[in-house]
Amino acid sequence: MKVIFLKDVKGKGKKGEVKNVADGYAHNFLIKQGLAVEANHSNVSQLEGQKKKEQKLAQEELEEAKQLKEKLEGLTIEMKAKAGEGGRLFGSITSKQIAETLKKNHKIKIDKRKIEMNDAIRALGYTNVPVKLHSDVTATLKVHVTEEN
Repeated sequence: MKVIFLKDVKGKGKKGEVKNVADGYAHNFLIKQGLAVEANHSNVSQLEGQKKKEQKLAQEELEEAKQLKEKLEGLTIEMKAKAGEGGRLFGSITSKQIAETLKKNHKIKIDKRKIEMNDAIRALGYTNVPVKLHSDVTATLKVHVTEEN
């Protein structure tokens, strides 16, 4: 019997897959537990419609990420910190501080975990910081750290 999986079933199939399984297994377990439905014409067309909708949403998400990338690459974040001799900071500038400054000054909300810094900024001057907006889109944000009086 052909079934469409509604949820992942270990060893049998993933959500959205159409597979052939034993009749008894389908009736007595998969359909009863709500893990699958019979693959008739209406259910298959419903699945195709759902896949098209998900594809459209993914495309819109990618477009939004590309627009945000353009916006971010045009910005320079100005941050002030106390510094000692040679431009070394007392403390450091973290991804959390960058995210808060973006939100406060430019009304752009970005999760601090998307800001990919190997190490915090510990010196004055300009630093390019990569920001992962989407699996395919990475923007480069300029951060300018100046000395606080």
